Amino acid sequence: MTNKYMYFIANWKMFGDLRTLNSLDRVIKFSKNNNNSKFRIIYCPPNTLIRPLSKRLIKTKLEVGAQNCHESENYGAFTGYVNSKMLKNVGAKYVILGHSENRQFGETDKLINLKIKSAIKSNLKVIFCIGETLSEKRKKLTKKVLAKQINNGLKSIKDTSDIIIAYEPVWSIGQA
Repeated sequence: MTNKYMYFIANWKMFGDLRTLNSLDRVIKFSKNNNNSKFRIIYCPPNTLIRPLSKRLIKTKLEVGAQNCHESENYGAFTGYVNSKMLKNVGAKYVILGHSENRQFGETDKLINLKIKSAIKSNLKVIFCIGETLSEKRKKLTKKVLAKQINNGLKSIKDTSDIIIAYEPVWSIGQA
């Protein structure tokens, strides 16, 4: 899982509309003028902005990802959900999975594992979030928690070359 790049991932969360895309003009100009091949900048807007953002970033070094996906790689009766195939179809190249906010709302390591498998089958690169809570940190459980999240999240996945592990301790983003 070694990678030669430094990644800058901008998770927009539930923010933005079409006008928000205009705020990227300076970043787009910077990316066109910068020949540094040591880093990647990935924007992960809400699903409603993936297609227009990916169109806007053509011929730039900036890339687009999604913030999450449903675990089913097939279409189905899952009202309000979007699967990895659909995200790939609208221009996403990456997907964030295992984010602490989703874990706090009940997303398990097993579910994250299914989502990772689905994303890989759809040829999306995975940004796999791991991290401990402040309580776990204080109890000196960080290594144990991270190992469990990685082992369960990547269970039965042989090729991890398209997986970026993002360490995001829950306590660092203001949640306990």
